[in-house]
Amino acid sequence: MEIIPAIDIIGGKCVRLTQGDYQQKKVYHENPLEIARQFEDHGIRRLHLVDLDGAKAQHVVNHNVLTQITRHTHLKVDFGGGIKSEKDLQSVFKAGAHQITGGSIAVKQPEVFLQWLQQYGSDKVILGADARNRKIAISGWQEEAEREVVEFIQEYHSKGVKYVICTDVAKDGLLQGPSVALYQEILQQIPGLQLIASGGVSSLQDLFQLQQIGVYGVIIGKALYEGKIKLSELKEFL
Repeated sequence: MEIIPAIDIIGGKCVRLTQGDYQQKKVYHENPLEIARQFEDHGIRRLHLVDLDGAKAQHVVNHNVLTQITRHTHLKVDFGGGIKSEKDLQSVFKAGAHQITGGSIAVKQPEVFLQWLQQYGSDKVILGADARNRKIAISGWQEEAEREVVEFIQEYHSKGVKYVICTDVAKDGLLQGPSVALYQEILQQIPGLQLIASGGVSSLQDLFQLQQIGVYGVIIGKALYEGKIKLSELKEFL
């Protein structure tokens, strides 16, 4: 199981939101590169980098943070937030991203997302399926789409999507445990899917539970920043 720490960016700084609420923002570090280096020093290989400014602005904003991290670490960065055009996509890959995550665009412009999937391949393009009350949430979780999450993932998997990051918005940032039942349901209904669980992870026990149900990877955010899980404790998963 891949352990994938998250760095969320607002104004070039490392922050965390609670349940996607921009009003509930906490700045954890002024320099995201330093955090990324700490992750790498502890054996982490992958990073989930989210441009929250970009998600709100509907175009990529924090290219420079991505460039700094890809130039000065060996982390494989999956970048999401604000990728709405071919220009955004190319700039993100040019800045060194290993993969991109498309969420809102997969809802609002499915033909564009599928074109990217065909052009760049399923190893490079991840589907972001963020859900609130089992309905897909988009635009930095500011909007709710009338799409049921399992059906949404199923449809895209049938069209070639291999990797999916699924975040239960209701759990995110609360440190109350992940949506194990939802992930289990997704994995049972969609065999062969590489599911990356995100939101609510608060302990090593959560990680063992997710490993047990067979998720491909787990994104950890606030639990690391708040010291609920220490980087040194992740060794057995790396």
